[in-house]
Amino acid sequence: MNMITELSPSKSSMFCFFLLIFSLLTAPSSSSTNSFIYGGCTQLKYAPASPYESNVNSILTSVVNSASSTSFNNFKISLPGSTQNDIVYGLFQCRGDLTNSDCHDCVVHAVSQLGTLCVGTSGGALQLEGCYVKYDNISFLGVADKTVVYKKCEPSIGYDDSDSLTRRDAVLAYLAGGGQYFRVGGSGKVQGIAQCVQDLSMSACQDCLSEATGRLRNECGGSAWADMFLAKCYVRYSERGYHSKSENDDEMEKTLAIIIGLIVGVAVIIVLLSALSKLWEKKGGK
Repeated sequence: MNMITELSPSKSSMFCFFLLIFSLLTAPSSSSTNSFIYGGCTQLKYAPASPYESNVNSILTSVVNSASSTSFNNFKISLPGSTQNDIVYGLFQCRGDLTNSDCHDCVVHAVSQLGTLCVGTSGGALQLEGCYVKYDNISFLGVADKTVVYKKCEPSIGYDDSDSLTRRDAVLAYLAGGGQYFRVGGSGKVQGIAQCVQDLSMSACQDCLSEATGRLRNECGGSAWADMFLAKCYVRYSERGYHSKSENDDEMEKTLAIIIGLIVGVAVIIVLLSALSKLWEKKGGK
């Protein structure tokens, strides 16, 4: 026989409270995917209401529309009435572990920020945590480029034991191993992620990742986390996951501590109220 237990109002609301807190703690945050990493614009500007502006608007619209069904695409736009100088090239790419929905959401944010950051410029690029968008009047599609565009190393002393450093080097070696445009790997507490822009050949991707991992070892030393973004690939590692520590991490930890404190406090109150209720019931039964 199935037993059905009816929750009292107080217990039922407590269950809902815990369910809500659990959902808040476990639900993935789109804000982290849309967090800004770096961006840049060309110095050259285009004339307002020109064919080039129409092509820029068209390529950014194509980028957003395409991101709803695929994680990578590239474009060459030349609308009727355009000359050779009005051609615009562009692409977008999402992190390899994102869903189509998260990819589209990230690209929408990136295009919106590009519109604010690079007003009237002939080219621009923006890297968020979850996606990358670029457009320019000079073709860069399929062109290898190992220029360092963004680097960040942990400023503190870093690893204090040889085992962690060995694990870090093992993760970097795996990420540079090639054969895939997107790789995630880990050893112990150290996790890493690597990705190439998919307009590269696999051999050019391998070459780019080897350059990025080599620079991480040489320029970031024993840092416990580090990011190395080249123009066509990136490699990142951390003991806290495959993203580096952001400025929001400390705030998140404080928020979690407050929430856990609230949960404990409410639980204590519920226990006390339950004990008092039973005590009153016993007195009333006498």
